[in-house]
Amino acid sequence: MPDSPLLGFRNVWKTYGRGEAKVHALAGVDLAIAKGEFVAIMGPSGSGKSTAMNIIGCLDTPTAGVYSFQGIDAGRLDRTRRAVLRNLYIGFVFQGYNLLARTTAAENVELPLIYRGVPAHERRSRAMEALEQVGLAGREHHTPGELSGGQQQRVAIARAIVTKPALLVADEPTGNLDTARSHEIMDLLTELNSELGLTVVMVTHEADIAAYAQRTIGFLDGDVASDTSSLEAA
Repeated sequence: MPDSPLLGFRNVWKTYGRGEAKVHALAGVDLAIAKGEFVAIMGPSGSGKSTAMNIIGCLDTPTAGVYSFQGIDAGRLDRTRRAVLRNLYIGFVFQGYNLLARTTAAENVELPLIYRGVPAHERRSRAMEALEQVGLAGREHHTPGELSGGQQQRVAIARAIVTKPALLVADEPTGNLDTARSHEIMDLLTELNSELGLTVVMVTHEADIAAYAQRTIGFLDGDVASDTSSLEAA
């Protein structure tokens, strides 16, 4: 169950350009996401959802306002400190699997641990555990070319959770998959959320995919236009 806040926006603005070319990608956004929530972010192109996701993932910073992550004003961190925060606390899953083609599944999953300086024997043990969590035990020696699209996305998810992050950021995680594989991936994310207590924030344009989340935040014209809970809808 969700408990204390993990992250929040307080009057967050993101502005690009100057003068007549100025565009407000975010216009005074307020929101909070609690630990353990599974949140879908939706909205049309240009609504601000991707900009919000980039700030949540510490890939970008607000022009004004406060973005807090685990009580830290993450929006004011410099590039190096944001990179450290991402490495320690945030896992990413993208529409493209971003796997190294000539590298085995286990070696792909180990990559974030290499950046942390984790010893080789511990890296392999943790990678095997993560692959088992995503249903790929026995596929650790397969390269991406030997795996289906759904299996490649499972490897990407294993890579994202091997560091035991506080937050999983998923950007259109089913965008390259057929309907059946999409629902398998969403079942997996739901399971990781419920069993590991992993906070998941997912951008999607598909209503049936967003329906897996406990809460859906709709963006429009740079601000939150709707915020609904599946529990309320039930």
